[in-house]
Amino acid sequence: MTSITPLTGKALLTRLKELGNASRSETAKACGYYSITKTGRERINFTAFYEALLASKGVAFDEAAPRKGRHPSYTVRVQSNGNLLIGSAYTKQLNLQVGDEFEIKLGRRQIRLVPVNGGDDDSEE
Repeated sequence: MTSITPLTGKALLTRLKELGNASRSETAKACGYYSITKTGRERINFTAFYEALLASKGVAFDEAAPRKGRHPSYTVRVQSNGNLLIGSAYTKQLNLQVGDEFEIKLGRRQIRLVPVNGGDDDSEE
């Protein structure tokens, strides 16, 4: 896919004023927000165009924020089949890897997972 250098900042805003009442597709293309596919078709990149337009007008987005998934609620429910599922948000937060093993320690109405390698961390109880 071939891409063209798109306009940003003041240059983008100036070009938009020059274009007046052009269609959205024509406007995005005239500002460089399109690419040519391998088959020779033009593809308008509306998302990049609108993001650049907002940035040009001083609207900033937090790029570090996750775009998908749920945030951990730190509560879980026993499922109808008796399973207790701990989601990936928690395993990622603890930097757990595939194959990590834990010993299950039962207390009075509590369950503790203790790493088999002996790294018992009582600092967050």
